[in-house]
Amino acid sequence: MQEPVYNDGTDNIYIMDQVSDKKNTDEFWAENLSIMQAMKKLTDKEKEIVIRRFFDGRTQMEVADEIGISQAQVSRLEKSAINHIKRLYN
Repeated sequence: MQEPVYNDGTDNIYIMDQVSDKKNTDEFWAENLSIMQAMKKLTDKEKEIVIRRFFDGRTQMEVADEIGISQAQVSRLEKSAINHIKRLYN
């Protein structure tokens, strides 16, 4: 990756300069940081539900069982958290 593939007499271009990373773009990092900042504003319960649902991949029923509330409460808190994130993110 550190091998030069081109030299125009002033600067070398290395293999790693030519390999693009479509997933970890500047835009991706900015969006990720914005979402993480918005998540800091959630209540502890909302944050816990969002993390378990969207980062850990759990169902609403699994989350409800794990934290000891009903699936309807998980649904309500999840919707509230998402709306809160949307308001802060936009």
